[in-house]
Amino acid sequence: MRFLTDQDVWATTVRWLREAGHDVVTVASIGLAEASDADLLRVAHDQRRIFVIRDRDFGALVFAHDFGAGVIYLRMLPSTQNAVHQELERVLQEHSESELKKAFVVVEPGRHRFRKLG
Repeated sequence: MRFLTDQDVWATTVRWLREAGHDVVTVASIGLAEASDADLLRVAHDQRRIFVIRDRDFGALVFAHDFGAGVIYLRMLPSTQNAVHQELERVLQEHSESELKKAFVVVEPGRHRFRKLG
């Protein structure tokens, strides 16, 4: 799968996704560390990537405006990182890339919520 990770996504998560064989681009690596949230969603959409975040404020933005980009919101702390990665792995196995590109998914230790966009 193809992902764009926000600047607040931990390097260990980026590495975990890459080691699982996914195509991961960080916003910093493409010079967008200072871009607005709306611009980042547009870039994810234009590049056909699923946007991975840790910032809960994106939920309001995604649902208030139809940006057409799928978002995975990771609700994790350092102490829950492994559990969130395990649940993320389950999400990636249960849902296709095309499904995730049309959804807002909240991933927490031991569970996730999947909400279709549009």
